[in-house]
Amino acid sequence: MRLSLLMLIACCSTKVSFAWQTSQQDSAAKLDEVVVTAFYGNAKWESLPAAIATINREGLQKISPVTLVSSFNTIPGVRMEERSPASYRLSFRGSLLRSPFGVRNIKVYWNDFPLTDGGGNTYLNLLSVQQLSGAELLKGPAASVYGAGTGGALLLRSVDTFSLQSTHHFEAGLLGGSYGLLQQQAGWQYSNQTFHSSLQQVHTQSDGYRQQSAMRRDGLQWNGAFSFKQQQLKFLLFYTNLYYQTPGGITLAQMQQDPQLARQPAGNLPGAVQQKTAIYNSTFFAGISHEAALSDVWQLKSFVTANTTRFRNPFITNYEKRAEDNLGAGFHFSFHPRRSPGVLQWVSGAEWLYNRSAIDDYGNRAGVQDTVQFKDKVHAAQWILFTQASYRPGAKWDITAGLSLNNQSYSFIRLSDPSPVEQRRQINAVLTPRIALSYRLKPGVTIYALIAKGFSPPTQAELRPADRNYHGDLNAEQGWNYEAGIKGYALNRRLQFDVAAYYFRLQDAIVRRVNSAGAEYFVNAGGAVQKGVEALLRYRLPLRPQGFINQLQVWSSYSYQPYYFEGYKQGTIDYSGNALTGVPRNGWVSGLDLETKNGLYSAVSLNATSSLPLTDANDVYAAAYQLLQWKAGYRWKKNGRILHFFAGVDNLLNQVYSLGNDINAVGKRFYNPAPGRNFFAGVQYSF
Repeated sequence: MRLSLLMLIACCSTKVSFAWQTSQQDSAAKLDEVVVTAFYGNAKWESLPAAIATINREGLQKISPVTLVSSFNTIPGVRMEERSPASYRLSFRGSLLRSPFGVRNIKVYWNDFPLTDGGGNTYLNLLSVQQLSGAELLKGPAASVYGAGTGGALLLRSVDTFSLQSTHHFEAGLLGGSYGLLQQQAGWQYSNQTFHSSLQQVHTQSDGYRQQSAMRRDGLQWNGAFSFKQQQLKFLLFYTNLYYQTPGGITLAQMQQDPQLARQPAGNLPGAVQQKTAIYNSTFFAGISHEAALSDVWQLKSFVTANTTRFRNPFITNYEKRAEDNLGAGFHFSFHPRRSPGVLQWVSGAEWLYNRSAIDDYGNRAGVQDTVQFKDKVHAAQWILFTQASYRPGAKWDITAGLSLNNQSYSFIRLSDPSPVEQRRQINAVLTPRIALSYRLKPGVTIYALIAKGFSPPTQAELRPADRNYHGDLNAEQGWNYEAGIKGYALNRRLQFDVAAYYFRLQDAIVRRVNSAGAEYFVNAGGAVQKGVEALLRYRLPLRPQGFINQLQVWSSYSYQPYYFEGYKQGTIDYSGNALTGVPRNGWVSGLDLETKNGLYSAVSLNATSSLPLTDANDVYAAAYQLLQWKAGYRWKKNGRILHFFAGVDNLLNQVYSLGNDINAVGKRFYNPAPGRNFFAGVQYSF
C-alpha cells in the first residue's frame, strides 16, 4: 500500500511537471553531453554500441557522501549491497552467487590502472567516494578488451586536468551522522600547462548499526600527470588502512525481534561478538603509465603496477592472515584517425597480472590468533591479448569487432602438510569475441545490437575459500550474450533514454555453498539463463530564465531480471527452472533533483526492490522493500570560494530490511539488517 501511494505521488508529480512545460517559456535547458572512454575510445555516450552508464562527481555524492551504494543502485542492471559498513558486494546484470565480499565477475580499473588482481579479486572497499571524480559502468561481457569478467567492467576516474596558468585548489570537509558516523577529508590540487597533482586524504569511522559492525578507514591518495611534447606520464599512488567488524547473518525471527543483533552462538559455535570477527586490510598501491603520440593517428599507451596487502580476518572458527603481493603490466597500440565514413579505427594490446598470497590459518581465541592450523601459498597469473577494430561504412552505420585470448593459471601448496605437494591448475586459453553493430536513426539517437562471449575463471578466493580447502576442480564460467538497445536524446536534448534487452546463457555457473560451521565454498552448478530488460529515463524540465528554480529534473530506472537455473542438479535434487539465488526479479529506482539560482538544492530517490530468493531451492525469500532517501544543501559561492552545507536522511520510511543477504546460509542465518531511519549532515569548504 505504501509503495502504491508513493508511485501514485511520483506519477502525479510527473504529470504536473509536464503540464508546467506547456505553460512556461522553454529555456532550452539541455542535458549535458556525455563522452565515454570505454573500449579505449573517446566517443559520445549515445553513439557507442554498448550498455554503458556514466556517473560524474556530483552524481556519486548525490544522496550519500560516504558510500557508492546509493549512486550505483540508480543504474538499471546494477546492484550494490552493504552487509555492514565497508562490507560491499557489487553485481552487474548477474547474481551475487559468487560474492562473499568485494567484487566478482567485474574487472575494475582506476585511471586505467587495473585494481583487480591476478587472482580475480578486487578490494573496492579500500576507496572513498571523495577520491573519485566519476565512473563508467560497462554492463555485460566486455572480455574482448578488458579480459575475464562475465559481468562487465567498472572504470573509475579521479581529477586529472591541466590548466593554462598555475593554479592551486584546496578543499576540506567534515561530516557527522547517526550511529557514530564521522568523516573528515582534505585535498589539494595543483595544475599548470605541463603538470597536474592531486592529493587527497580521507578518514571515515562509524560505530555501526548492529552489534560488531564498527568500521574505520584511513586513506591517502596522490595522482597526477606530466605532459611534455607528444607524451604524458601519469601516476597513481594510494594507501588505505581499513578495519571493519563483521556481524554475520541472523535469522528472520532474530531480525524481527532485534535487527541490531550480530550472529548469535549456536551449538558449539560462538557468536560474532565473542570471536571479535572483523577484517583488517592494509594496502599500498602504485602505478605509472606512459602515453606517446607516435603520429597524428598512432598512439602507444603502457602501464606497470605493484601493490601489497596485509590482511587479517578473525572469523567464527579460525583466524586467517594473508600477505598478498601483486604485479601488473600492459600496453596497447591504437590507430585513431578522424571518425568519418570509410575510415577504420583499431586498437590492440596485452595485459598481465600476477598475484602471490601467503595464507596462514590459526585458531581464533576470542579475537586472538591461537595455534597454527594451515599454512598455504597460492600463486595466480592471468594474461590477455586483445584486438578491436571499428569501421564506419557510411554516415549512419558503425561496425565494431573485437577478439581476445584469455588465460588463467594457479598453483597451490600447503606448507603445513608433512610432505607438501604443489598442485597446479591451468584454465585453458579462451577466445572471447565481441561484434557490435549500430545505426544512427537521427542526430543523438542510436540503435544497436551485439553478440559477445564472456569468460570468468574461478578467483583465488573461490579456489581457496573460507572453508580452507583447495577446490582445484572448479571450472571457469563461460557464456554468450545477445543484446539490442536504443539510446539517445529527444525533446531538444531535455530527455535522455536508454533501453536494452539481453539474453545471456551462462555455463558452469559458480555458486556459493556454506558448510555447517558457516564457512563458505564454491561449486559449479550447471548453467543459468540471465535474460532481462533495462530502461533509464531522465527528463530536465524547461524553466523560465527569470524563475527561482535553476534546474529541475526527474529520472527513473527499471530492471527486469527473470533469471533462472538451467541444468543444475545437486545430488538427486534438480533446481533447473528455479529463480537464480540472490537476484530480485524487479528493481525500480526513481528520483527528483532540484537546484535554485541562489545555491539551494534537493535530491530525493525511491528504490523499490522486489523479493528475492535466498536459497537455490527457492523455499525462502527476502521480502520486498522500499528505500526512500533524501538530501538537501546550500552552496555559497564568491570569488572562487565555495562553502557547502548539506544534510540528509536514509531509509526515511524506517523499513526493516536486509541490504546484503547470505544466500544458502546454514541455520537460516540469511539476513544482514540495514540501519533504520538515520541522518547525516556536513560542511565542505574549497578555494
